Amino acid sequence: MFEFFKKAEELNPDKQNMAMTVLNGEEIGQKALFSDGKLVWKSQEEGFFSRYHEAIESLLKNGIEMNSKLELDGVKVFFELLGREKKLVICGGGHISIPLIQMGNMLGFSVTVLEDRPLFADHARSAGAQKVICETFAEGLEKIKGDEGTFFVIVTRGHRYDQICLEKIAEKRHAYIGMIGSKKRAAVVKESVIERGADPEIVSKVYTPIGLSIGAETPEEIAVAIMAEMIRVKNEKKYGGYPKDILQSILQEDHAGNRILATIVARRGSAPRSIGAKMLIMPDGNCIGTIGGGCAEADIRTKALLMLKEKEPKFGLCKVDITGRFAEDDGMACGGMMDVLLEVV
Repeated sequence: MFEFFKKAEELNPDKQNMAMTVLNGEEIGQKALFSDGKLVWKSQEEGFFSRYHEAIESLLKNGIEMNSKLELDGVKVFFELLGREKKLVICGGGHISIPLIQMGNMLGFSVTVLEDRPLFADHARSAGAQKVICETFAEGLEKIKGDEGTFFVIVTRGHRYDQICLEKIAEKRHAYIGMIGSKKRAAVVKESVIERGADPEIVSKVYTPIGLSIGAETPEEIAVAIMAEMIRVKNEKKYGGYPKDILQSILQEDHAGNRILATIVARRGSAPRSIGAKMLIMPDGNCIGTIGGGCAEADIRTKALLMLKEKEPKFGLCKVDITGRFAEDDGMACGGMMDVLLEVV
């Protein structure tokens, strides 16, 4: 199992990478990694994925819904698109940036701030930005590669700087580009950037005025609106994968085989977390991540600790019911059912 996570971390992040796990039958627990639709690693040399990789590659080529299950000859396979580390790049270190940095940290983003004024750059560091680049915006953005997990937020102090940032960012791969300002100001900036050679299709998709329309007025409220819009865009992509803190813990080889990874592989109704949500359970009962909280999560933790204690099985599928009276007793407004995969890692 350790090798699976090591190989997953080594996959080329510029490709579309997927993880697959067999959920039933004699080969339950077998895993495979696919990159750009091709099998690149399997846990068993002569196992399920050796026999069915061509059929799976054909399905991937034709397109299938991400973070779901497929069935081949009665064997159910859970698969998920492996997302990249979520990165938030904020252009500008002013009053809106400070709550954005704090919220980005709370939501697990790696936060970088670009600011050409030393005093404001210091404010960004104090607010918790992991990286602060205090150079001109053009120079700073040269140091940002960008990828499908990078969210760019342009909140500079003037449209001249907005233009510089948007022109540079439009050349990069991204998950999201948002720019503050009125419709009139944004239109002028976008038109200018296009005239200078930016791709009109990319520029037309810039989120501006930035943030969800909630009547935000204060810097904190504006930051909430921006972050809410980013969350919506992120969740629409349906990336699964392994959060950075969970993966780092799993890859501590000296603890291999002494933790349980819980993953939601199916849900029905209004369960609190989506398919692909993960929680790592330690031998002392402490957890990294969550699959929804409450008594349902506590029940999963108890089952996981029992698996660790008894050393068997190494793999299990649990059904969690949070409907009706159970949900009411748990104080949960939502209901539904979840299938949770438990794996010793």
